[in-house]
Formats: sequence, structure tokens, C-alpha cells
Amino acid sequence: MHIDPPTHRPFEAFQEFVLAFKLQWTSNLYPEVTARYRAAAAVAPLPPKSAADVEALVGDDTTMRYFGWFERHLQRMKYSGRYGLAHHYSARRDTLAPVLETNSAILALDPDMTLPDYYTAIDIHQHPGGVYGDPLAGMVYERGARTTTPLLDKHGDLHHRFTTAAMAKASSDVRRIVDLGCGFGKSTKPFYAVHRDVEVVGVDLAAPCLKLAAHTAEEEQTHNVRFLQADAADTKLPDASADLVTSTMLLHEMPPPHIEKVLHEAHRLLAPGGWSIHLDFRANDDPWAKYIHYGHSKRNNEPFMPPLDRMNLEAAHRRAGFDKVEILPFEEMSDALLPDNKTWRFPWVVIAARKAA
Repeated sequence: MHIDPPTHRPFEAFQEFVLAFKLQWTSNLYPEVTARYRAAAAVAPLPPKSAADVEALVGDDTTMRYFGWFERHLQRMKYSGRYGLAHHYSARRDTLAPVLETNSAILALDPDMTLPDYYTAIDIHQHPGGVYGDPLAGMVYERGARTTTPLLDKHGDLHHRFTTAAMAKASSDVRRIVDLGCGFGKSTKPFYAVHRDVEVVGVDLAAPCLKLAAHTAEEEQTHNVRFLQADAADTKLPDASADLVTSTMLLHEMPPPHIEKVLHEAHRLLAPGGWSIHLDFRANDDPWAKYIHYGHSKRNNEPFMPPLDRMNLEAAHRRAGFDKVEILPFEEMSDALLPDNKTWRFPWVVIAARKAA
């Protein structure tokens, strides 16, 4: 269930314009800059081998500069300004804020929570003030996330696809799931809504997001999920209390030393034979893919994308104690991985690791 303020036509029209422009950016402008890069690379004295080589080759190309400018500012327009999400929800604070300020039997907040410095140092996704401070931040984040992947057929496709893949990998013995970095519950819902005989715990740092996640679950009269405010690197949940530990778009939002701690925590939480499965981003070896991915990290205020891309994740998992590690491409929508798909997309991967039985 979405908690939306009353319809305000100027706001709706502005947001529709931003989305329509993003679709053009995704489907038309990206193929154009790709073609321009390929043409330049074909006549370059040496083939580009890194993102820096690509930058030297096409960084000053006018169309490429437009591509980067629009990516940065379409995101800014979505969140900020008179018709941005942050202002729109804040203007209706008196109506919306009380909805989430009720006691929830499935929500445990930590009044003494100290948020990590890396988490508060930047407005991630260009979300003004981040997703943790303003009481309405979870609502704003939920609304903004609806257009993060504009080519998907419906809002939840990606998360349902990941849930299906994770449950298939972990086998039918899964009875307890911990979903790290659950945010407002978008990644958690397919687990608890589809697999009602499974106990699910969603963990996140942001109280505003967790309040919305719990509200949504309670509105749907769900009884097999609870939400916990905690660091994914130190959940305080019992040892061996999960058969499956998941995260969705979490690892790229933290520095490598913290990722290492999260992997160790996942291993501790798992029962023998359990699986740790993460959906995240890793560019392939194509320097153009890396250039686009690293550029996105700058333009969208996500500084830890390149460090994650450069991490030896297999070695990190083995240091955490896992005995089997797989990193595989993930198809977030039908035909996304076909060679003739020319539209922009995140470089999705599933990172799966097993704790020895």
C-alpha cells in the first residue's frame, strides 16, 4: 500500500515530464552516446582499456556531456525544487506524518542508534537530507523508487524476480530469512507476501523507512515479518538464526571495509548450509560499461559503486567463511541481457555464497 498525499496536478505533471524525459534519456540518448563512443574507439590509436581511457576519448563529446548533465539534473528535478518529491510531501506533513507515528508490534527501533559516518556524509541518490532524517523520508524514497528503473513493466518486477531466484538457489528448506538494508520494505515484501510460511526479518538503519515498511505490512495483515533498526554489519540477531540472508542494492552504498563486516555478519547469522544472496551492481570488463557505471556513481551521489566494482568479492566471502561463491548476471526484466538490448540499464548481478553444511 502506498501512502500518497492528495493529487496535485502541477506536481503530477512535473513528475510525469521528468519520467518521460528519463525514458528518452534511457532509450534514445544512451544508444546515441554508445554509438559515438564505438565510432571513436574504432579509430583510436590504441583501444580503450579502462574507464579513464574512455573519458579521454569521449569525455568532451557534446552529446556525452548532455547525457551526463541530464542524468544528474533529472534526478535532482525529481527530488528537489517546487515540484520535487521532498517539497511535495513536506507541504502535506500535518496529514502524512501522524500516519506512521503509531506503535507497531512488528517494528523495533533503536533510540540509541548511531548512524555510521559514511551513511550520513552524503545525500544518497540526491535525496535531500538522505533517507534517515526527516520523518517523511521513507515516503519520499518510496515514491522516488517507483521511477528508478523506468523500463520495467511494473513497479515490483525486479524484486519478485530476485525473490524467485534467491529462493530457488537456497532450496525449499528456507524457513527464516533476514533481509539486510530493507529500506521501506520493497525488497522484503515479495518474501513475506509470497512465502507466508517463512519468518522474515527486515533490517535497516533508517527509522522513517522502517516505519513505512511496518505500516505497509500491517495494512496487509501480514503476520510473518518484523522489522529491526540495526546496522547490517551488527544486527544483534542470534547466531545461526537464518537459512537465507539477502540484500538488494545495499553493498554498493557502503565502503569495502563495511562490506567485509556485512559478509561476516551474514555468515554468523546463517545456519550451516544457508545462503547469503545479494542483488547489486558490477560492471563487466568492457571499459565503456565501467565508464558509464562510474559516471552514474558521481552523478547520483553514490561514491561506493566503483570500490565495490573493484573488490575481489569471492576472496572477501571466503575470508568471511563461505565455501562456495557465485557471481552471475541478473535479468531484471525480460530480454534485458540480449545482445540487441541497446537501452541503458544497471549492471545487475546476483552475488551468492554458501555457508558450509
